[in-house]
Amino acid sequence: MSSLCRLTAGPTDYLMAASVATASLPVIGKHLEPLGGVAAMSVWGSRHLPDFMAATVRNWLTPGAVAARRAERDRTEEVAREALRGIVNPRDLDIDWPAPQRVPPLWNAAGQLRYVHRSSVRYGPRPTQLLDVWRRADLPSQPAPVLIFVPGGAWVHGQRMLQGYALLSHLAELGWVCLSIDYRVAPHHPWPAHIVDVKTAIAWARANVDRFGGDRNFVAVAGASAGGHLAALAGLTPNDPDFEDELPEGSDTSVDAVVGVYGRYDWEDRSTAERVRFVDFLERVVVRRRIDRHPEIFRAASPIARVHPDAPPFLVVHGTGDTVIPVAQARAFVDRLHEVSESVVGYLELPGAGHAFDMLDGARTGSAVTAMGLFLNHIHRNRALIRAKRVI
Repeated sequence: MSSLCRLTAGPTDYLMAASVATASLPVIGKHLEPLGGVAAMSVWGSRHLPDFMAATVRNWLTPGAVAARRAERDRTEEVAREALRGIVNPRDLDIDWPAPQRVPPLWNAAGQLRYVHRSSVRYGPRPTQLLDVWRRADLPSQPAPVLIFVPGGAWVHGQRMLQGYALLSHLAELGWVCLSIDYRVAPHHPWPAHIVDVKTAIAWARANVDRFGGDRNFVAVAGASAGGHLAALAGLTPNDPDFEDELPEGSDTSVDAVVGVYGRYDWEDRSTAERVRFVDFLERVVVRRRIDRHPEIFRAASPIARVHPDAPPFLVVHGTGDTVIPVAQARAFVDRLHEVSESVVGYLELPGAGHAFDMLDGARTGSAVTAMGLFLNHIHRNRALIRAKRVI
């Protein structure tokens, strides 16, 4: 409570603090916990609503905006092909790409769920440490490559329902084993509980995924929005003791590839009004510490500050129409990866695509997900060669 007051607390701060304080009460505590999440989402929404509304008004009132948006959508397949050129085999790009759909991808959720092989599998001792296993019923006998998907939700909502379905079902159809996870969230579980859970899931997969036909020796991680941040940070901090104090000794939290989708990769920068509002949200809700007093926490949580030469292969996907996490975040992160990492770095920038496009935008999602699958398959097929080049 005192840390919130030092940040000039408002009504939502007091509601969050009360929810956190009462969560441990017998019987009623668990019923009061959602109040903190509601308050946290209110704080998040109030910081992004002005930018969202301004962008919406501009899109509707700018002359020729409708035609421009249609032209941007029509370029999705072309842009996806170009993003992978020079990374994957040219023959792999010469495929029948999916046609744009008029309905939101969420409308296809019921059909995609046929790939859920097992639901609510425990990957750790905590109640929230659950995952769903996605795979085909007719997996081949050899172990399948594995993807862990980390859902988004502004670090205050970390549930797997409805998130990542387009990617998970596509990879399952290609013969992958996918694990979609839940994780602890703020305000009841401040940072770094989120990344601890993601690393717990990675360690679990390295030790147990063969029970579901997966290959322990190839585990990739992907995530969207806050999940994109967590996936990137996990990929860049393998076996980091600062984030793994809850894991059994000897756990392996390294990953073989990372796909970040409209993620937030910088927790330090306050160079724009939007970034100032974001850091304020982190201080109030997620970290519950002030950046001026604890800069090391925010730096350690910033993927852009953790890039190193031995980073795994990365594919970053972002839309130029994203008003929640501006595309400049992705561009800066990709530039840093290109400067430092010795691994493959791919960047797919989707003209006009907004936040959560993979749930709401049927015109772009098929091509974007196909590109992600091509990238991951390429890394899996060539992993031995890639590792050898990095050693040399």
